Amino acid sequence: MNLHLGDTAPDFEADTTEGHINFHQWIGDGWAILFSHPADFTPVCTTELGETAKLKEAFDKRHCKIIAISVDSVEDHKAWVSDIEETQSCAVNFPIIGDENKQISRLYDMLHPGEEDS
Repeated sequence: MNLHLGDTAPDFEADTTEGHINFHQWIGDGWAILFSHPADFTPVCTTELGETAKLKEAFDKRHCKIIAISVDSVEDHKAWVSDIEETQSCAVNFPIIGDENKQISRLYDMLHPGEEDS
């Protein structure tokens, strides 16, 4: 799928670390950043999520919500959140989507080449 400026992002339902959501309803009337990370408990992703959590207040001022996604489970994400809090000295203050079946990752074409079938 190719998204272009002005396109409406595809809608989906998903389980997250903060409960079940419908993406468009969750966004509401504001903006959202949906960002992907390849796997839980990786050093770079841990830093990215920690830094994003530290910037949440700035995003809130701009009416922009933050949500992350990976193909790991919500249960794995919840365990990882504790690690992020410990290593990054901040709480993860946004939901993380569990996409074990890769349905949303496929919808947004966010899988690394060669990972489509794994």
